[in-house]
Parts: sequence; C-alpha cells; structure tokens
Amino acid sequence: MNRTLLLILVLFTSFAYAQQQTVTYSVSPSVFEETDNITLTFNGSSINESTWGVSGNALYLWSWSYDLNLSNLQDCPTNGTWANSNEANKLTYNAGNDTYTISFVPTTFYSRTGIGRIGFLIKAKDGTGDKKSQDILVDVGAFQVSLTSPTQNSATILSSGGNLSISASNTGGNANYVLKANGSIINSQSNISSYAFTHNTITSNQFYELEVTQASTTITKSFSVLIDPGTISATLSGTFEDGINYDPSDPTKATLLLYANGKDFVYVAGSFNNWQPTSAYAMKRDFSRNGRYWLTLTGLTPGQIETFQYWAVDKTPVANSQKLVKVADPFSTLILNPFDDPEIASSGSYPNVPAYPTGGGNFEVTVLQTNQTSYNWQVTNFNKPKKEDLIIYEVLVRDFDADRNYQNLIDRIDYFKNLNINAIELMPIMEFEGNKSWGYNTAHHMALDKYYGTKDKLKELIDLCHQNGIAVILDLALNHAFGRNSLVRMWSNDPDGDGYGPPSTDNPYFNTSAKHSYSVGEDFNHQSARTKEYVKRVIKHWIQEFKIDGFRWDLTKGFTQNCTAGDDGCTNSYQADRVAVLKEYADYSWTIDPDHYVIFEHLGGDTEEQEWANYRLGEGKGIMMWSEMWNDYKNLAQGNASGFSRMGHTAHGFTGKRTLGYPESHDKDRIMYEMVQFGNSGAGYDVRDLNTALARMSTLGAVSIPIPGPKMIWHFADLGMDDSIWTCENGVVNSDYDGNGDGDCKLDTKPQPQWVENWLGDANRSQVRSDWARLINLKINEPVFEGDYNINSGGLTPRIYVFDNSLSSSQLKNVVILANFGLSAANVTPDFPYTGTWYDLMDETGNTTLNVTNTTTPINIPAGGFKMYGNQSSTLAVTEAQTNLFTIYPNPVKSSFKINAPVNTIKLYDITGKLVKTFEGNFSKQNDFDISELNQGLYLAKIENNNGQSSISKLIKY
Repeated sequence: MNRTLLLILVLFTSFAYAQQQTVTYSVSPSVFEETDNITLTFNGSSINESTWGVSGNALYLWSWSYDLNLSNLQDCPTNGTWANSNEANKLTYNAGNDTYTISFVPTTFYSRTGIGRIGFLIKAKDGTGDKKSQDILVDVGAFQVSLTSPTQNSATILSSGGNLSISASNTGGNANYVLKANGSIINSQSNISSYAFTHNTITSNQFYELEVTQASTTITKSFSVLIDPGTISATLSGTFEDGINYDPSDPTKATLLLYANGKDFVYVAGSFNNWQPTSAYAMKRDFSRNGRYWLTLTGLTPGQIETFQYWAVDKTPVANSQKLVKVADPFSTLILNPFDDPEIASSGSYPNVPAYPTGGGNFEVTVLQTNQTSYNWQVTNFNKPKKEDLIIYEVLVRDFDADRNYQNLIDRIDYFKNLNINAIELMPIMEFEGNKSWGYNTAHHMALDKYYGTKDKLKELIDLCHQNGIAVILDLALNHAFGRNSLVRMWSNDPDGDGYGPPSTDNPYFNTSAKHSYSVGEDFNHQSARTKEYVKRVIKHWIQEFKIDGFRWDLTKGFTQNCTAGDDGCTNSYQADRVAVLKEYADYSWTIDPDHYVIFEHLGGDTEEQEWANYRLGEGKGIMMWSEMWNDYKNLAQGNASGFSRMGHTAHGFTGKRTLGYPESHDKDRIMYEMVQFGNSGAGYDVRDLNTALARMSTLGAVSIPIPGPKMIWHFADLGMDDSIWTCENGVVNSDYDGNGDGDCKLDTKPQPQWVENWLGDANRSQVRSDWARLINLKINEPVFEGDYNINSGGLTPRIYVFDNSLSSSQLKNVVILANFGLSAANVTPDFPYTGTWYDLMDETGNTTLNVTNTTTPINIPAGGFKMYGNQSSTLAVTEAQTNLFTIYPNPVKSSFKINAPVNTIKLYDITGKLVKTFEGNFSKQNDFDISELNQGLYLAKIENNNGQSSISKLIKY
C-alpha cells in the first residue's frame, strides 16, 4: 500500500524499497460481510520479532479500508501514530499455537459503512524503520466484481476510430450491468454473472463507469480511453517558464509549459474540465523550446482555485515503464495529495486547505489560481549581515514550539532578538513526503509544504526577521528527490503499475543508481542540462518570491557523476565535475542576488572545499563551508582533552573566513545530553550533574562563538537542551551508539520542555543564554572579531587569541579567551600579548579589570569556567557615570516612568549590552516613558540632556 508507506518514509530509507518479511495469515470466516465479526490470524513462525526490536510479543495491527469501488482509502481510526500504535490495535499472542490474533466487526472497527476492501499489516508499536510486514488486502462481502478487461482505473490508448472490448464478472449470484461513457448509458445487460461488450469506432476520449448491481448494492468500476491526438506542432510566442505562467493582463488565462521529451502526447486534466479532458486539452508542442509541450487555459474564473495534472503518454515505453503517467506539474508551488492533507486540515496551521479532487486518482495534483493577492512586504531592501559576522540559528519548525508552524516563530521573534543572532536557517520546508518530517525527503522543491503554514505566513516571518535585522536561510536538498516527485514518476521503472518506482533508463533528470556513496531518495544527474535548468529555477523561485537571503545546500558530495553507491573513497575525493557544477549554481544565485549566502554541507577534503571557499572572494563572495566540530567539542565538554583548531578557516587553508563552524547541529546528539549521560567526574565535581553541565555550556560558547568567521547554533543549545536527538515521541531514547544503524526515533517529533518547563525562567539555563547573547553581541559588533586568531587547544585548558593589528591601541584590538574543561580549578597561563590593564569583556559595565604586570602570570579558573579579556572595554559596555544627574521614578517600574529633569535622549540596554529601546526628543520632566512591551528584568538607562550631560542609571522592570 504505497499510500501508507509514503507517510512513514524517513531520511535514510529510499522510497518503497525497504525489504520486508512475508507474513502468513488467515481470515475467518474467509468470506464475510462488513457487519460480520471476523478474526485475523498471523502465524508466529512467519515473523522474526527480534529483527523488529519487538519484546514481549508486542505486535500491533495497522489497517485501512476502501469503499465498494475500491477507492476513498481511510486509515483505521484506532491506528494511533506510526511511531506509537494505539493499544486498541494490539494483537493477542497465543503461545500454544504461536499465533497472533485480533477480532473485530469491520463497520465498527473502521467507523464506516459501504466497505469493499480492507488492508492491513503488522508492526512494532514504535514502527519507525523497517518494522512492518508486507501490505495485505482482503475483499469484503460475497458480492465482488472483477473487471477483466481493461483493468480498473486504466487508460487505454487508441487511435481515432479504434475499438475497446470490455469484460467483467461477479460473485454472489447474478447481477445487472450498466455501462456509461462520459455520463451516458451505452449498454446494459441484466441478470448475468459474466459481462462482455465492445465499444466500436471511438473518436474521442471516453470515461467509463461499469455499474454492477446485486440487490441493493452497486459496485462501480472505472476506466478510460485516451485518443492519440498525434503531434500538434505550434510555436508559443512570448516569454514563458516551465510550469504555470499567469497572464498579468488577463486573469482568466494561464499557460502551462512542460518538458516531457520521449512522451508521444500529453493531456491536461483538471477541475476546469471535470477531470475528463477532451481534444481541446491535448497539449501542443513547440520544437523551438526543446520540444516542450504547452497549453493556454482560457475561461478561468479570476481568483478561483483550480487543480490539475498532466497525463503524459508514451506509446512504446522502455521496459517496465507505463504508457500513461499522471503527474502534478514539476514546478508546482502548491501541491495537494490525499495522504497528508487531512492532518494538515485538522491542525489549523493552513486555514482552508483546498479539497483534494476526486479526479486526482490518489496522485499529487497542482493548485492553479489566477489573480492572487500579492504580499505587502514591509522590508524591500534588506541589508544582509556580513558573512564574517553571521551567527546562524538552525531551526526545525516542527520542533520549535507546540503548534509546529511559522506562527510559532513569529510569536517568539523576541526569543531570537534577545539572543542577538542575526540569521535563522530553516530546515527544509519544501513539499516533503508525509507531514512529520525533517524535510530532507523532498518531493517538490518549489512547493511550500502546507504542514507549517501558508506562503503568506512564511513571508510574514521572513519580513519580520528582516525588520529585526535577521537574515533567513533555507536548507535546500537538491542532491535528490523522493518518489512522489513528478520528474521521477514521469520516467519511472514501474512494473506493477502503481504509479511509483525508481527512475527508468530514459529519465533525463535522474540516475538509475546513485553516483556517490551517500544516497538518499533518487539521485539527480547534475551534469544533465535538464537538471541544471530545474535547479536554477528552484533557486530563482525562493530568492525572488520569498526574498530568501541564502541557501544551505544539503549533501553536496552527491553532485558528482563519477562514483558509485559503494565507493566512499571516490565520493570523498576531489571531483572536478562537482566543483564546477556547484560553482555554476553559486554564480546563478549571485546573478539574482549579489549578496546571497551560499553554504555547502560538504564535510569533505580541504582541497575541494578551498576552491569553493575562496571562489570570487575578491568580490566579497566565497562559499561558506560547514565545519562539523561535534566530536571535538563533545569530548571537551565531557572533560576529555580535545582540540578544535578546525573551527576556524586557517586550519582548512581558506583565504577568507568562510568556515561555518558549529559544535552541534541536527545531525548529532546534543552535547548537553552527552555530558549528563557520559561526562567525567572527580572529587566533588560531576559533569553529569545537570547544573554543572549547564555551566560548561557557557564555556563551550566562549570557545566557539568568538572565533572569527560565521558560526551556527542548533536550536535550544542556548538553553542547554539535554533531550537526546534519539528521543522517541513517547519519551524513550533509542540511540545508535554502536553505529550499526539500528537507532530509531532520530526523526521523531520532539517534546517541548523548553516552553512547558519555562526554561527561560530557570536561572541556570537562562545564564547560558545570557552568556551566549553577550558573546554573540561582541562577535557581531566588535570589529576585532573580523580579524585574525590563534587557537591553542588539545588539552583541557584551551586558549584563544583574537586580534586585529590594523586597529588602534585605543580600540578593542586584542582578545584573550581562557577556559578550563577540567574537573578541578586550574591555573592557566594567559600569555597576554602585552602588559597593562585588561578588561573582563563579559562584564557589560566594563568595570571589571585585571592589571597585568607579567603576561605569563597564571590565572585561576574554576572547573568548567572561562575568562574573556580585552585590551579595552567593549564599545557595548555601559559604564556608571561619575555623577548621577537624573533620577528615574518610579523604580522598579511596571509600565512607564518619568525623569526628574528635562532630557533629550534615553537609551535602554539589556544586561547583555543590547540596545532595546530609544526615546529621542525634547522631553519635559512630566513626560511618561512607556516600556510596557519590554520583558521583566534589569536594564541600564543612558540619559542625556540638551547640554550634552549624561549619566547611567539602573532600571528594574517588573
């Protein structure tokens, strides 16, 4: 049952090819009606529970049902979720004869009537991974109809004037047969159990319904005939792109353009022709556009939602391919499907989800709507942060907050602002298979997945981020596409005719087998001109339509054609074709947006990465390269000596600061989890203690964030997230520490303790966040952190030296960071570059200093602690004034305050030194200053009058 399998695909499982056990079963009684009590029995000898990780014989039924016409699939309401089966569906184990059983009445079990077929499989309660049996289908009722010729839901290809022979039979006694074509009765036969009829001289497309009635029950079998229209050669004048082209001057028209070489003809079927296309909907062919098919739709209702598919026909397909394939437009921006949409409709994240059409045949359909309202952007010329200053916050929308949608991020914009990050990276949000996914199983790269919300809601989020100086980066998986992808399905190896399969040998976009050793989904051939066109169109869409500031390119190792699936050595070595094509894609991005961020997840050899990192660097470009440092920082945090020199660009041999380093990301377990589970312990000090580990997270930030070059934070690391990435939906941790691939739940939806338990109100967790916010603020706003650095690491007391010798001595030009990841206090030799007064940069007031008379005098640092010194106080520091000229009252303040004298300017800073509010004007001493929108906490107010006199006062908001 492909429809069910599609819902549970995971990142490292290719579509529909998981090996499955063959489970033997019986149904009693063997012939039953929907109101009968039935028993399903599964033979235990055919089940290897241990391979599924099953203990205690805990197996569950996952089931679904069809209507009498074997359509309208519905899941059993008591299934539960795939990763957490409902106890109502648990099978009873019978030790005496080693069988599993379950009994039910179909109408009750499936909560419906008119059931024609049931389907089921058995699985472990936690069904992720390969823990399922093969799908089993059983017909319901003594009255059954078999359509012998043609097959049900098939489309027979005929030349005009051809004939169609139709034959069928039924069980349960004689029945009456009525054959309709395009809604009109063309033949009827009564009181028979075997039917035969030939429809002669067919000159137009026919959509048949064979209605078979026995007593009060009618079963309908549908099939069709498509007439070969021949090649309709016609030139399409004007500028058009693949996909839907709306007419800007006429909202009743839209032109469709499709590359479908190798197909003999294509019809457009949709809501505008009741899914029964006539010859008027046969697409024309323009050979000046590489043989593309096109059709202009007319008479559309402005603003009305329409749906459609392409019905592409190859009369002589390659082996195992089907003559007719029904696909959504490959360049769709909104996809409907019957598998995922019901859950989306019930979630509320996407109001008024368009209904999936009955004519879609359980395949994806494209939404077309003329005269759409444009989003009113508030920021049209966003000034992106420098690449060197980027602090990127990686977010999985699904696991950020309880509603799992864009609105959650919008509602918590202050969460990002107060951390001082200047970029958000969204894990893939393009149409992916299923709903609860990381998104790397992308099916349609230009379509927004509806699970997180509407396109206008995403634009609102991006616009709001831009209003607050935050760039938005998208994670883009263009190494591959999964099985629902139209470009896979249009040329697929599909011997069973279910509409799905791997790419066939004539597919112009995909390899039949992966050309690298990290294969997921179906592997794009990036040397194909068609693939390059597709990729560039995807790039253009997201930059122009959504004002996306950059892409993080997933799995760039796969962009070669030179290797094989099992050859790690080849995949990880230098590949010139990969270097060239990825440069080509970067160049294209920069033609649309010269400041576009290009980030590669390559994690490969330095020689290849150097070509990208240094590419067009003199123009301020250059490609940022992911640099995973999880193992090194994890070991250090646990209390094991480790080096992290590759957190910066020089260790990679990059000319520019294009190393996007990070201690943790979505791919690795939480460092906090590693500490509390496996950390070291000593006399009176235990890394496994939660609050001890949290304190070490502040130090982890100090030895990662300030290193020059862009950096990344995985969401909620700033609050010390200590839930394992392997946490299942039921809270159980099922990890893969032996590396055998048997860990489950990595992709499961995660709990939300950061909000449920109010981590922002937890002093120890909020201290991590406060320290990181300070570090980020320094990194972004102090010029020295765009300079050079030296890293002295490898032990438990690493030292980092950041410097910019081009700055004057009166500026912050030297920074010394000392840390202690040991289990006891340590005297660390600082090796200051010179003597004099050094300032504690973590003190936002700038008042904490150290008089250095000997650059090597050791500094005592407690276990898990750090120090960060600068030759000058930060320009972000807010120092106490010599005289207190002004008084704030009341103080503490609830919503508004006054000043005891006339003032011109008031600037409010939070405890990290971030400016959060400014008042400017000629204010009298009676003026009220409203701060009701600020969070509770301590602020510093810098107040100035028209004589240039100023002072600093503390202000407490409650």
